[in-house]
Amino acid sequence: MERNKVVLVDIEDNAIGEMEKLLAHQQGELHRAFSVFIFNDEGALLLQKRAANKYHGGGLWTNTCCSHPQWSEDITMSAIERLYYEMGIKCDLKLIYSFIYNEPVENNLIEHELDYVFIGQTNQNPILNKDEASDYKWMNTAEILSDINENPWHYTVWFRQAFPELLSKIEP
Repeated sequence: MERNKVVLVDIEDNAIGEMEKLLAHQQGELHRAFSVFIFNDEGALLLQKRAANKYHGGGLWTNTCCSHPQWSEDITMSAIERLYYEMGIKCDLKLIYSFIYNEPVENNLIEHELDYVFIGQTNQNPILNKDEASDYKWMNTAEILSDINENPWHYTVWFRQAFPELLSKIEP
């Protein structure tokens, strides 16, 4: 399930073209992405540690799954398929919100994404695709927030932005 291209968009999420993924990150082009957050019955979040060979964010902890939908793909179906590809998990997903961020990351790359944030629920432990994720853990939300504050460099830039906002939208 190679995803070597991204869908370029304007700030209204109108598709304006397609570009090689690495080039889009080198040039900081705004493109579509999604981030999946899977919780269990106890409210713990399933985190993945990105594989060390990723072109950026390798070895960092992040949300359960993230990727880029391809041209003409339904974003929800793309997220469901990618969750299974990376983590071996099948479950329903619900779109909670989207946001735009623009942040430099390592290797002189720029994350400039319109990121759609989904949640799902399962108690199933993942079956990792080792090309994508090297490890996983379930953590409760308070522990994650505390660790992000104490060790922000252990987490991806998009996770540090998306997670607190997600909690504000799903917790009473």
